[in-house]
This record gives sequence, structure tokens and C-alpha cells, in this order.
Amino acid sequence: MNNYELMVIFTPILSDDEFKNVQKKYSEFITENGGTVVHSNPWGLKSLAYPVQKKTTGIYWVLEYTSEASFNEKLKITLLRDEQVMRHMITKLDKYAVEYNEVKRKGGFKNQKTEVENG
Repeated sequence: MNNYELMVIFTPILSDDEFKNVQKKYSEFITENGGTVVHSNPWGLKSLAYPVQKKTTGIYWVLEYTSEASFNEKLKITLLRDEQVMRHMITKLDKYAVEYNEVKRKGGFKNQKTEVENG
């Protein structure tokens, strides 16, 4: 099992309920195919650096998961077929990136800064 991070930009016309449903859909898709969802981070509506499909905003979602390497091709095909997805990117995480994400989720970096300032 490898660690991956999926970033998806959905079309900005999704409602909150539709956005939650599509997050659930892809999370379940990963678990149904033998993967595990580690962390889900919906960023919400953000401006794009450049227009995509004549849109200047998109709804961002970052998902950290573990799966077999062969699963990513299946996920990629599913994302390409989904009309709600404007862009997606799958990144393989090494052990340092996984450790960094765990510390970041726990808020560990804020505590380290205060120790340096006080020390």
C-alpha cells in the first residue's frame, strides 16, 4: 500500500450538499477498491490562477489516502469521466510527506514556533 494525495477542483456551481455528496462518492470509491481514506480536507471555493472552462473559481478538495498503485488508473478514469471535475492531480507521498501531514493536522508546527520564541 502506498500513500497518495488527491487534489480535485470541482465546478463552482455545486451546492454544499452536492459537494458533500461528491466527496462521499469518491471516498467510498477508494474504500470499495481496497484503499483507506486517511484525511479529507475540503478547502471550498477559491479563485483559480487562470480561467478553466471559462470559469475563474473552483471548489477545491484535498484527500489523503492509501491504496495499491494499480488503483490510481481506475480513479483517474473515473475523475476524467465526471463532468463536475474541472482538474485533478494525484501525488504519491513519501514517508517525509506523510509525517509532515500528520504533524500539520495535529497543529504541531504552531507549538514548535512558540518554543523557539520562548527559548
